[in-house]
Amino acid sequence: MSATVVDLKMGQRGIIKTCADDILPIKLLELGCLPGNEVEMVQIAPFKDPIYVNVNGSHIAIRRATAQLIFIDILEDA
Repeated sequence: MSATVVDLKMGQRGIIKTCADDILPIKLLELGCLPGNEVEMVQIAPFKDPIYVNVNGSHIAIRRATAQLIFIDILEDA
């Protein structure tokens, strides 16, 4: 099953598989939204947009439309 960052629940983590490099803003790539990095859902805004994620220690607010372009493998909690 293919999941994106918006599929994460609060506190859930995942590993970035692929992202649409040609569509994602350069700033997100510079902040660590790259394949192999871990992403964690920190908070969801009241109207579900934007969402707040932790990538490599940086808390980033991104729009849901942008988060749907970042494909992940969801980590199962032990």
